[in-house]
Amino acid sequence: MIVASLLNTLPFVATIPILPPFGLMVLMSWRLLRPDVFAPWSPLLLGLFNDLVSGQPLGSGMLLWTLCFLAVDVIDSRLVWRNIWYNWLIAAGAIGFCLSAGRLIATPLGAHVDTALLLQIIVSIALFPAVFRICARLDYRPRKL
Repeated sequence: MIVASLLNTLPFVATIPILPPFGLMVLMSWRLLRPDVFAPWSPLLLGLFNDLVSGQPLGSGMLLWTLCFLAVDVIDSRLVWRNIWYNWLIAAGAIGFCLSAGRLIATPLGAHVDTALLLQIIVSIALFPAVFRICARLDYRPRKL
């Protein structure tokens, strides 16, 4: 999780900042894959670390990640079963919400960053199945016979 947040600090040269929030994507992947891994208070600390590393206003990641985590808990209690399409839809909503709300918190309303934000949301949603697959592969434990 922490390593995923640190991926955004790698020196990529880009004209438009469309690098997805890997920390949030890994958190959502693990939450959707294995709900028992993280305590309900863990997004606070992980969001704080992401805020410190990414340069977002302090507390924005803590608030937004925790709200997404709690929203997934509520959705989990309502759904009887889920498949990858539901997981993708839930993660898409969480990623879109966090990036949009982070934009409202971090930049003035007159800033012209909406196109870059939309591209970042699209890239993040498109890459989520790959991140989910990596987390599922890390969680894989072969059965002993």
